[in-house]
Amino acid sequence: MKVLTDETTAGVRRREIVVDDEGRHVPGALWTPLEHAEPLPLVLIGHGASGSKDQDYVVSLARSLAADFGIAAAAIDGPVHGSRRADGGLDPQQSFLEFATMWSSDSDMTDRMTADWKVTLDELSALDEISGPVGYWGLSMGTIIGLPFVAADPRISVAVLGLMGMTGPTSARIGQDAREITCPVLFLVQWSDELFPRTTAFELFDLLGSSDKSLHANPGTHGEVPNHEFAASTRYLARRLSAGQSAAT
Repeated sequence: MKVLTDETTAGVRRREIVVDDEGRHVPGALWTPLEHAEPLPLVLIGHGASGSKDQDYVVSLARSLAADFGIAAAAIDGPVHGSRRADGGLDPQQSFLEFATMWSSDSDMTDRMTADWKVTLDELSALDEISGPVGYWGLSMGTIIGLPFVAADPRISVAVLGLMGMTGPTSARIGQDAREITCPVLFLVQWSDELFPRTTAFELFDLLGSSDKSLHANPGTHGEVPNHEFAASTRYLARRLSAGQSAAT
């Protein structure tokens, strides 16, 4: 793992990183509290289509986890997003359109992204400052790509998923992987979601194999997740990870 930049703002350290996955360069970022007394739990954050690891809500979630709860957070750029693009992801609409095309035509995309998340987690777990339980947070594309990763990696002990349903090019894969998830899950739904209608989201929630799962539904369209849900999901992860860390010590 290469560290490209290392800076601290308001008590939170941010490192821009690049991880190598069989010749693919995986661009990411790691946020940690500047002061901490013990190895840190970790939350991996998957951004949505058209976004990046530097998207406002990703940065806000990561900084809150580090500053308010003493939890490390990391994000990587999705396919055709952010630093994986020659333009650095300056055109969100182009990233969205290219992702939609890739989702429909590239059957290996999910497996590549699962591998990228796994090798990133391998590298981060090797750091002395990070140890213990790992969580995942990802909505929309963060669930399209992240749900299969959560299903495939037993190190993930809690997840926040949502804004996705049993529809789209990889819905069969999503449904199969959902059945394999046994960790606690908080699932978010927007009642008037124009991309993933709530009936399809309810179907996906029902398929999740976890016996410990909750669903939060709010009024609004796909992009109108209320701020209180971002805060609530952060508290959910922090509570579960803190409990897991206590159990491990």
